[in-house]
Amino acid sequence: MISQKLVDALNDQIAFEIHSALIYKAMQAYFEAEDFPGMANWMNVQFQEELAHAEKMFNFVCEAGGRAKMLAMTEPQNDYSSPLNVFETALAHEQIVTSRINDLMELAQAEKNHAAQIFLQWFVTEQVEEEASAGLIIKKLKMIEGDGRGLLMIDQELAQRVFTPIATN
Repeated sequence: MISQKLVDALNDQIAFEIHSALIYKAMQAYFEAEDFPGMANWMNVQFQEELAHAEKMFNFVCEAGGRAKMLAMTEPQNDYSSPLNVFETALAHEQIVTSRINDLMELAQAEKNHAAQIFLQWFVTEQVEEEASAGLIIKKLKMIEGDGRGLLMIDQELAQRVFTPIATN
């Protein structure tokens, strides 16, 4: 049995995952406007991943006997000063997501909800990859210091990323 407190916390995270998707879609729009199709692609993959994360949580809440609810969200940031600024913003956002996932895990542990702990472990592991991925791109962007050729090389590299669907139940 899942507690209402944990259901409420998961519902809040579902909304946050959907909001995260919108953040990445806004970042994609920035890169489309700036003619960086590879970086736009990278953000679109992030968008799809965040929606899959929300769906995975939604399904867990339903399967655990809770009531999933859609909560309101705010408008994401739409303007950025540079590709580096976008990826630094993305990393800062992922660090917030990590903190929120850790809080969910702590709640599941406090309630001795082993099923929720096992479920949330996937997200704990996923966040390590999310932060590392954005962090590596930031290091590369800092290395090239805004050099146009370097930006084009990174853009071409990021164009290769593809969305790999995850199991959502």
